[in-house]
Amino acid sequence: MKKNLITLLFSVVVMYGCTSSDNGGNGDNNDNFNRSALLSNYADNIILPSISDFQTKVSSLDVARSNFLDNINQANLDLLSDAWLEAYKAWQYVGIYNIGAAESFTSNENGFRAYFNIYPVSTALIESGAANSNYNLNADAYFSAQGFPALDFLLHGIADTDASPLDKFTTNANATGYIQYMTDVQSQINTRTSTILNNWQDTFRDEFVSNTSSSATGSISKIVNDYINYYERALRANKIGTPAGNFSAGQTFPDKVEAYYKNDVSKELALLSLDAVQKFFNGQAIDGSSSSESLADYLVYLDNSTLKDDINTQFNAARQQIQTLNNSFSQQVIDDNTQMTLAYDALQAAVILLKVDMASALDIQIDFVDNDGD
Repeated sequence: MKKNLITLLFSVVVMYGCTSSDNGGNGDNNDNFNRSALLSNYADNIILPSISDFQTKVSSLDVARSNFLDNINQANLDLLSDAWLEAYKAWQYVGIYNIGAAESFTSNENGFRAYFNIYPVSTALIESGAANSNYNLNADAYFSAQGFPALDFLLHGIADTDASPLDKFTTNANATGYIQYMTDVQSQINTRTSTILNNWQDTFRDEFVSNTSSSATGSISKIVNDYINYYERALRANKIGTPAGNFSAGQTFPDKVEAYYKNDVSKELALLSLDAVQKFFNGQAIDGSSSSESLADYLVYLDNSTLKDDINTQFNAARQQIQTLNNSFSQQVIDDNTQMTLAYDALQAAVILLKVDMASALDIQIDFVDNDGD
């Protein structure tokens, strides 16, 4: 009897140990998959080209800003708006990668995205900054008053007493303040983009590729967590769920969409973001020219081909639903919010596949907590 009890206790301990290793993401997944090839593909064919393209578009945006300030007129404002949109579109392929130098920018739950794309923008802080020049774009309070949403308001929004966006830079009493604020926002974007790219090119690319550990500090675990975090928060929640009222008992917020003041590109930006997510999953270069080792291949290697197919199927279903929406998500929320919530549901269906099924298959522990009740 005593011997049987000891045997039973030993069995329980062994079972517990196996369960902890299988589901806890403790880095014991020595499956011999070529992680180095996967990380090399992500670094060389997806991440670095995305950041390089983003910096090119940011530089063009800065040139357009300079040209506008040299000759302030509607034609140059339109060209500046076009450059802003091109850079914003390129941003959709960069926001995933809160790793390397980007990881050290801030401990804010939005990661380095806090400096580039927090919306809705705080127009009150921008107005105050333009009026008295007392602002600090490096302070947490100004995360919602900089980046692309701030430029969106400056280029497309109407300030108090103004009849058109151009008036902010010409007839407004604080025109000089608006010009300086826009210049400082652009400078912040320039500096942080260069810091991220230089870090990847100088040292972090090699560190990233060589860190093939399956532990929580390994590159795969870190990048997968960033990837799922981006999908769940930046794409599913921020672009769709929040304006559609999914987190506010059905109360909708047409003003909380991306690019609210331009107000006809929110669908385009959401589709690009989803494109970035799916290409990353499949290891596809951002220009679609090639593909190599990826999370999808990793799942196939682990005999999870069905999961790989299910994830791609759900991404495609979400894309189809988003494509039915108005170019302006604000207008879609006002006209027929049910379609917005259907888009959210389609995106949400992939969260379980990524955050639970894929993470479990790869033995990766999720290191962030989502508080939206899902």
